[in-house]
Amino acid sequence: MNPQRRTLLCASSLAAALPLLSGGAARAASAMPLLPAIPAGTSPEALAGNQAYWQAVAAQYDVTDEVVQLDNGFWGSMNRPVLAHYQQQVAMVNRDNAWYARMRFPADFEAARAAAAIALGVAVDEIVLTRGATEALQILIAGYNRLRPGDTVLYADIDYDNMITVTRWLEQRRGVKVVSIAMPEPFTHDGVIAAYAHAMERHPKLKMMLLTHVNHRNGMVLPVAEISRMARARGIDVIVDTAHGFGQLDMTIPDLQADFVGINLHKWIGAPVGVGALYIKRGRVADIDPYLGEQLGDDIRTRVHTGTVNFAAYLSLPMALDLHAQIGVANKQARLRLLRNRWVEAARGIEGVEVLASEDPRLSSAIASFRLKGKTSVADNFALSKKLVQQHGVFAVPRDGLASGACLRVTPAIFTPESHLDKLVAALRQVVKG
Repeated sequence: MNPQRRTLLCASSLAAALPLLSGGAARAASAMPLLPAIPAGTSPEALAGNQAYWQAVAAQYDVTDEVVQLDNGFWGSMNRPVLAHYQQQVAMVNRDNAWYARMRFPADFEAARAAAAIALGVAVDEIVLTRGATEALQILIAGYNRLRPGDTVLYADIDYDNMITVTRWLEQRRGVKVVSIAMPEPFTHDGVIAAYAHAMERHPKLKMMLLTHVNHRNGMVLPVAEISRMARARGIDVIVDTAHGFGQLDMTIPDLQADFVGINLHKWIGAPVGVGALYIKRGRVADIDPYLGEQLGDDIRTRVHTGTVNFAAYLSLPMALDLHAQIGVANKQARLRLLRNRWVEAARGIEGVEVLASEDPRLSSAIASFRLKGKTSVADNFALSKKLVQQHGVFAVPRDGLASGACLRVTPAIFTPESHLDKLVAALRQVVKG
């Protein structure tokens, strides 16, 4: 889809939802400040290097000065307008209590769901809001009911820990055989495709695969659409984890070519913590079990039962989506790629540092990782993380689970100044000197 058209579709999400919002929420959303205007005709790549623009964007955020914060993959900070709106909604819900929750929140919740559906590029009856991608994916994996004893299910070393746990649990729940594969390192587009193709050939009873769109360990962007098409031709379903994909990559859910997707909205969209979504393609809802005790049927909402939710978090979602759209996801992706490449390219030239990142832009996200050569244990990388913080004031988070060993993950945000990546590189040069 054309990036400009995609941005316009996302921007329309709030406008579509505003008539449904209750009075106070609608007034707050309609009065939100605009971010700096993007000069007409400016490409995402050109805007990525526009320091004045990104400094103005960064000015919308409050960021700690205690450390150089390079772990922005846990969740995404709310900018000031969203934070203020969220705080207002917390106060309103606390004041009005059950009167609001029972009488007005159902309509506001549906407005937030409609806004999310437009941003995701899907029909509203194909999504339901959750507390995050983990909840969504646990429901999809555990509830996938087309498996029979003796079938095979696949996951990879790049997949998220909790999702691997649930996938392994299918051995008990469904009586299936669960197998895993490791991604090649260094990873290439053709190498990754070949790894999944080989797994499909090796396991003729394969019926379902877990695919992680952008993995949290080294940031590799999996060519999900290509793998999904290969799987569909063999009668294999895929469940896609796009917790780190949607919001930082220029895509919508149909681009993944998958019928089942778990989504995060508090990582790269900047909604309050505790907001995600579950997608099931129309016509496939029956292939996921209803939540315990819920009735069978094709209403996707019967697949999730969270209980009492954080009302204010969902009330703030339309504003977060609108401010995300004002910047534009293509522009975000280009800026994040510039920041990632700034440290990755410099670190590749440091003797003794192993960078876990592809030079292929198709496989590149905001996230990339590194380790000291030969230092692959969890203990090694926790010690390195501690040294970077204590001696250099740089915070990067250890990650474990790759077949090749542990590493440190670096995740800039759109408010991260380029100087912070330079501080990381300088710190690495000092560390390898001993």
